[in-house]
Amino acid sequence: MEAIILAGGFGTRLRPFTFTRAKSLLPIINEPMIAHLIKTLPKKVDTVILAVNYRREQIEEYFCKHDFGKTIIVNEEPEPLGTGGAVKFADKHIVGSFFVLNADIICSLNLAEMLRFHEKKKAVATISLWPVENVSEFGVVDIRKDGTITKFVEKPKAEDAPSDLINAGAYLLEPQVLNYIEPGKLISMEKQIFPQIIQNTGRFFGYKFQGHWMDVGRISSYISVHKLLLEKQKKTFITGDQCTIQGILRQSCAGNRVSVGKNTTVESSVLFDEVTIGENVTLDHCVIGEHVSIGDGSVLRNVAVGDNERVQDGTVLDNVVVWNQPIPQGYPSKQIGNVIGE
Repeated sequence: MEAIILAGGFGTRLRPFTFTRAKSLLPIINEPMIAHLIKTLPKKVDTVILAVNYRREQIEEYFCKHDFGKTIIVNEEPEPLGTGGAVKFADKHIVGSFFVLNADIICSLNLAEMLRFHEKKKAVATISLWPVENVSEFGVVDIRKDGTITKFVEKPKAEDAPSDLINAGAYLLEPQVLNYIEPGKLISMEKQIFPQIIQNTGRFFGYKFQGHWMDVGRISSYISVHKLLLEKQKKTFITGDQCTIQGILRQSCAGNRVSVGKNTTVESSVLFDEVTIGENVTLDHCVIGEHVSIGDGSVLRNVAVGDNERVQDGTVLDNVVVWNQPIPQGYPSKQIGNVIGE
């Protein structure tokens, strides 16, 4: 059985860290985001097809060095093709039922149970569903008691919403779905393909799950997912190998070979590998990239510091992105130094 993992985007809202790495390789609790996802796949899934575009070489290198007990196929798209186009581009590798998963979603969905539900319902397509409080911000599903989805309703008023359930980004599809997708086009599964399957087959189902669900698309959610997973593990902080921690870490994660000086407080922050934090420093809701040094007496709140940057002693920063290097060629042009929560 196959799983297609969509990992082709630039991750512009996670800049400056995606200036230097593929979004799916961003560390979460000191392990690439995509590794967390692959570890949730049922044993029945023996082949993983990675739909990639930006920084393909990094992704290939990672999977050459790490074995997950599955065949990994790096399927480079000639250009971004959207969810539908990426799925169609992988069709030569599909032999039966297959998952389609977003690399940037961390959640408690049990994919093996979703597979059993799909097979029991003899579904053509099954999508994961997650409840939300404010339905007017999302597209919600109109769903019957047996799990059949009859339509999607985009951003309804609360009183008009048929449910509080949104598409949570994990799909289980039969090969016939590929026939709906025109090759080589930028196509949205959600807007262009799913409504056709609903209309033509009546075998389009939703699988509800509980626990946690987080789209790691912004710096703020990147920090939040660390805090959530630390809480799940009942830990106040995590450090990698060969760290020297003389200060205090709370709700924070430090990578390998990280040094934190005396009288320094790191709160709700993520430190990548090879980071050096001086003495008497305060970090609050920050992400600090690889090979970064933060000088003594600095105070950083809601700050993202890109790889290889140097922050001088006594620097005070609030709500900014630190990046003083060239932007990689071909990376979408975005203003540098804007609000971290964007």
